[in-house]
Amino acid sequence: MKLAETKYDNTDTGCCARLDAAQWDRKELHWQEKLFLRDRVRAFLHIPLNFGAVMTRDHSAIEAAEAYPEHPLWFSDEVSPWRSELYVAIDRDVPGASVEKVSGTFLTRVFEGPYRHVGRWMREMEDYARTQGREAKKTYAFYATCPKCAKKFGKNQVVLFTQVS
Repeated sequence: MKLAETKYDNTDTGCCARLDAAQWDRKELHWQEKLFLRDRVRAFLHIPLNFGAVMTRDHSAIEAAEAYPEHPLWFSDEVSPWRSELYVAIDRDVPGASVEKVSGTFLTRVFEGPYRHVGRWMREMEDYARTQGREAKKTYAFYATCPKCAKKFGKNQVVLFTQVS
């Protein structure tokens, strides 16, 4: 399966799809061994340096393995100012790639604004988890659009996934 054959509609830009915020905002997701291709992105003070090259490599591997899920998803874990871990959803093993199974319950929220607000949004997610009677364990960021597409759409949207169990 190719990305073009999924429900990922990028016809507006030929690059990023418009985010359906209603699909992601204030949801509770339960994953049991959900498959992700895991890769590393180099960064300088949390600014990704090779994100495009990593995504290109990963998408090529996923297409070759015909491993795209019906609803593509990727998110990152900002593990340090110098690197992040990228997780790209897949529906089967991808030969030669690092594959991770993710299990747990996640709360989601959609945020809008410049990337520099991610730290504030992560604190808001911790507060949101507490209002739901949960404790935030780890938060991941789904940067739904690249800067070029965010400019075209007139907004930058980020979905945060906070693991609560």
